[in-house]
Amino acid sequence: MNAWDSFAIGAKQFLNNIVFQYVPKLIVATIVLVVGWKLINLLNKVLQRTLEQRRIDLSLQQFLHSLVDIVLKVLLVVTAMGVMGIEMTSFIALLGAAGVAIGMGLQGTLQNFAGGVIILILKPFRVGDYIEQGPYAGYVDSIQIFNTTLRTYDARKIIVPNTELATKSLVNHFNLPQRRVTIEVGLAYGMSVEKAKEVLLRVAAENPLVLHEPKAPFATLENFGESSLNMRLYAWTLPQNYWSTLYSLNEEIYNAFLNEGLEIPFNQMDVHIRDAEK
Repeated sequence: MNAWDSFAIGAKQFLNNIVFQYVPKLIVATIVLVVGWKLINLLNKVLQRTLEQRRIDLSLQQFLHSLVDIVLKVLLVVTAMGVMGIEMTSFIALLGAAGVAIGMGLQGTLQNFAGGVIILILKPFRVGDYIEQGPYAGYVDSIQIFNTTLRTYDARKIIVPNTELATKSLVNHFNLPQRRVTIEVGLAYGMSVEKAKEVLLRVAAENPLVLHEPKAPFATLENFGESSLNMRLYAWTLPQNYWSTLYSLNEEIYNAFLNEGLEIPFNQMDVHIRDAEK
């Protein structure tokens, strides 16, 4: 037998043992992955539509969507591996042996998953709320299984681990139906406090963003400053209108005080120059 005959026999054995045995399985596994992936995406759409029709809380919708998507795709990959003839018993045993190491490595991830469950159960905030937690602040865009996405006023995205929001103190500005706007304004000594209160309440009454039920605006003389009488206006508005209400009231109060002859003082310094020769 010459070298060419040996090569031909070896090539034939390779085709018989490798190509013809594994290629069909690889093709079937690929079909399973492609079809299964599309079916999972279709199932996710059906699930999302069903949850929306049943008016399930948006935060829970996003969480369930992420959870179902990940679980089904992991099962799909395992199924494709089984189709290819990979021994799943050995594979599962290998995963079990590495389970402790993986668990320790994913400890933070598992804590984030538990944090997401706690958030959905206790509902300290929902999608659309404006929250603050430590250095993070923004509107809640989505609550995923491992993290929560916030959107800031200047259109930046902040991704916060769920454990941070589930285990630490946070401020939810949208948790109550109303939010109070507090405005401080200085009034010069000698000006009429009653007139100033009247102007403040009139400005609040004319502002369309200010609520008058169940709590009406309230104006008062808060304290005596070094160079001014410190007045305060308390007005209530919807949480989403807080900043618009604050800024509009500031501008309107300044213009109203100017028109009514009410002086808003500013800090002054008297400088005395002494002649050193005298």
